Amino acid sequence: MPRPDTIPGMNSAPQKSPTDSLAGHTPMMQQYLRLKAEAGPLLLFYRMGDFYEMFYEDAERGARLLGLTLTKRGASNGTPIPMAGIPVHAMEQYLARLVAQGESVAICEQIGDPAASKGPVERRIVRIVTPGTLTDEALLPAKADRALAAVCISGKARNQRAGLAWLNLASGEFRVTECAPAQIESELHRIAPAELVYAESAELPLAFDGARTRVPDWHFESDGARAHLLAHFKTDTLSGFDVDDMPAAICAAGALLRYAARTQSQALAHVQSIAVDRPGQYVLMDPVTRRNLELTQTLSGEDSPTLFSLLDSCQTPMGSRLLRRWLHHPLRDNAPAQARQQAIAALLAGRMDVEQTFGAAGLLETLRDALDAFPDVERIASRLALRSVRPRELASLRDALSALPALRELIVPLENTPRLAQLAAHLSLDPAIGDLLSRAIAQEPAVAIRDGGVIATGFDAELDELRALAADGGDFLLQLEARERERTGINNLRVEFNRVHGFYIEVTKGQTDKVPDDYRRRQTLKNAERYITPELKSWEDKVLSAQDRSLAREKWLYEQVLDALAAFVRPLSECAVSLAELDTLAALAEHARRHGWVAPELTEQADISIEAGRHPVVERTIERFTPNNCSLDATRRMLLITGPNMGGKSTYMRQIALIALLARTGSFVPAQRATIGKLDRIFTRIGAADDLAGGRSTFMMEMTEAAAILAASTPHSLVLMDEIGRGTSTYDGLALAWAIALRLITHNQALTLFATHYFELTRLPAEQPTAANVHLAAAESAGGIVFLHEVREGPASRSYGIQVAQRAGIPAAVIRHASRELERLEAQGAPTPQLGLFAAALDADAQANAASDRSEQSAALDTLRDELAHIDPDSLTPREALEALYRLKACLP
Repeated sequence: MPRPDTIPGMNSAPQKSPTDSLAGHTPMMQQYLRLKAEAGPLLLFYRMGDFYEMFYEDAERGARLLGLTLTKRGASNGTPIPMAGIPVHAMEQYLARLVAQGESVAICEQIGDPAASKGPVERRIVRIVTPGTLTDEALLPAKADRALAAVCISGKARNQRAGLAWLNLASGEFRVTECAPAQIESELHRIAPAELVYAESAELPLAFDGARTRVPDWHFESDGARAHLLAHFKTDTLSGFDVDDMPAAICAAGALLRYAARTQSQALAHVQSIAVDRPGQYVLMDPVTRRNLELTQTLSGEDSPTLFSLLDSCQTPMGSRLLRRWLHHPLRDNAPAQARQQAIAALLAGRMDVEQTFGAAGLLETLRDALDAFPDVERIASRLALRSVRPRELASLRDALSALPALRELIVPLENTPRLAQLAAHLSLDPAIGDLLSRAIAQEPAVAIRDGGVIATGFDAELDELRALAADGGDFLLQLEARERERTGINNLRVEFNRVHGFYIEVTKGQTDKVPDDYRRRQTLKNAERYITPELKSWEDKVLSAQDRSLAREKWLYEQVLDALAAFVRPLSECAVSLAELDTLAALAEHARRHGWVAPELTEQADISIEAGRHPVVERTIERFTPNNCSLDATRRMLLITGPNMGGKSTYMRQIALIALLARTGSFVPAQRATIGKLDRIFTRIGAADDLAGGRSTFMMEMTEAAAILAASTPHSLVLMDEIGRGTSTYDGLALAWAIALRLITHNQALTLFATHYFELTRLPAEQPTAANVHLAAAESAGGIVFLHEVREGPASRSYGIQVAQRAGIPAAVIRHASRELERLEAQGAPTPQLGLFAAALDADAQANAASDRSEQSAALDTLRDELAHIDPDSLTPREALEALYRLKACLP
């Protein structure tokens, strides 16, 4: 039985019963209360036959959480016992509801033989179900991981390190990392665990939405944690896992593995290694950036449309989960990203010989069709290690293994591509696995082993004999019925069976006077009597005994099959990893093929060059998307982006970030051509909302995010800043925006997209040669403003704020009044508390104003002449002519 101090809640005081003494309770309730004391505050599912029961406060709490009927079960110690229960066959759906509410449940099973028990059947807590330790298929999201994490902070104040360990119990993936304590929240957002384990004495003031579980401090003690890891992996040193320089992570890993093993009441055989996440391994993104880029969830919290929902055409759940992980973990180094990119290119280029079975189908289509036949091998292998695998999962694994050789043959022609060759190597499994499953598991097995019909006929002679004996009743019953009719003269006599009364002879009421003396009454009905004879009783005992022995034999054989398959868990897990990556690569290749994506060039320098780039999600949701270019490098580090609201500034910035992220994952990208250099971080400051609970305004949120960017961005970072400083007065906001932009150029030297409505900022490139102005083009027509969504060099000429307001539905009277007020303010030429968004800064000196006006008029005429000189009227299409007219009109002062 698990040690009490290593199970969730085991250190807490036991739930109060009607009395502190067990002496006055019935033997069964004494057993229950002892088990409940072990479970502590966890809900205890106490197995009683075909139900899991809850008693006392658990019953009241469970009834409230699950909407169950609360009843009473007699009395114990003189007090009525509140009770609520759920059927065994429906347990998973109730567990799912409890876990979704953050509850943990202790599962107590009958492990003794009721027939041989004197008093209550022996019971034991066999498993703890917590939000982070789910392995059952019905409880897990198919396309997302549910990780269990542990955190340990060690060291003195100035040299503290945070060790993080996380385990995906459903796949066996076990990873660790270390970071500064200030980065814990960002790391947890990246890992997204469902449950966090930490020491009882630790204080973790984190914004974490998952379940939190405290365990004794000694679980995180260095020597004990290391010893637990060594014992689990059966090694003398952890050097082979490359974790020797991570003492805090080792403490977290040891505590986490101990906790997870205790919840399963067994060693975790499928957890066979530790992988290390190094700080320089991935392009880092903080929670704000992940949210703003809508990688796997929209800003409103929906699952689509997101980058993940767009790309996820994976044929298997394990492929979808891997794709999700890739999008959240773009790679900093070029080599692994290029290996994925080359594999995608090979899948796109490969063609099947038209003479082959698959006809003229392309390799990519054929591969995806083949992958569609595979179940979730990753989770099946894990449940096999945990001995919780279902019969039908083994049947699906058997069918998958039979399809594996054909899948591998599809990859053989591409083994000159290194990554595909590595994946193909894990697709060759020992034929003994498939042979055992083919011989042992029935073609269409029952849902559960307790139902029988799981082991295949011919696998075990004794089982076949017992099944034949249990089923061989047809001829005997027909012969018995014929003999009894002849002996008694009762022509409508019938020999039948039901689950309650077993076998019987039924005689109608009008014929009971003909019943022989050796008939014994078994049941009386309204119109008939049912009897049993010594011969029928003897035969019944033999048949029912054979059925019981058959089920027992089948259960034993199933356990033997699981024992034999346990040796193959590791190769099965490695095969699942390869299948998942093949599926993910094929899905990315298919999307690239369908939508004209290209392979980006990956360079060692920090630069971004994109020709005709598109936003991968937005382009699929609108009829016509306008592609745009972007160039950022050592000589052009900041783009100051101006233009009207709704003109596309935020879309443009996000598409650059998403193209860069896709390139760093190894994917093709939506562009005509792209070169993406090495990036260390992606930051975004796009929009903000009040943090009312935290007492922070929109402006405070803006400044907090800007401070984080200024503190952490480097010359290898990509920074997106949208309209910084607009949450305060015009002059304050302008001054802050100018200072922040200048700091990013001169000190951080990050690759920056800086969208603003402060026209004064467009003077910055005149002082800083690494900054440049671009704008989103727009024009006016008789029907109002027209957004061209085209990025052009230079600053915007005007704001179009009133025109945008008109399109938004502001009443016409308000628009007219605003236009008059704008004309008045411009005529006055005096500074006001809030300047027009793109109005030039006004000087109090009238002579300076006049000189400025003359200069602007002269510049406008020069611009007009240049535009006219570049127009060839004979070659323009109607749309190009209209756009040219808008541009000429915009040149007028």
